Amino acid sequence: MRAYVDPAKSLEEKELGNACFKEGKFPDAVKHYDEAIKRNPDDAKIYSNRAACYQKLLEFSLALKDCEEAIKLDPTFVKAHVRKGHALLAMKDTIRAGTAFEKALELDPQSVDARTGLQRCMRQDDPEARRKAALHDPEVQAILRDPTMQLILQQMQTHPEALRDHLQNPAIATKIQKLIECGFISLR
Repeated sequence: MRAYVDPAKSLEEKELGNACFKEGKFPDAVKHYDEAIKRNPDDAKIYSNRAACYQKLLEFSLALKDCEEAIKLDPTFVKAHVRKGHALLAMKDTIRAGTAFEKALELDPQSVDARTGLQRCMRQDDPEARRKAALHDPEVQAILRDPTMQLILQQMQTHPEALRDHLQNPAIATKIQKLIECGFISLR
């Protein structure tokens, strides 16, 4: 397989893919990006370009997969984080989308795309849907079954000031933060 690698041919295919993308020929662009990836599997930008095509084709799970691969190859690739956020947003996963946009903003505080994406997450967030989705998360299920956490949650209802003491314990603080993110706990 490595004998097939050829960065020059990869660049050629990538440019053909870019031309098809600009013409709105997204399936053709995907074919060229597929070949470009085969020729240079370590180029994060090609995965990101193919993810953009998949988004145009409404193949959000494939777009997400390519974004994650691009991020694995280059964790500082802002555009891959932004595209990941948009794919997750299209899949109605506002929590993970928000995290992707926040990571993009951490890498580039001036990113208008990341800021706009984060704002869209906030507008589209449905707290009830978030809580329902969180019930299927094994981590949330474990937290809610934990007898210690059940006691702490009961105590927080009767003595909200106790939260400050519980947050001193990093393990408890992490669990409480997870429950806040999922909408099980709201702090007023």
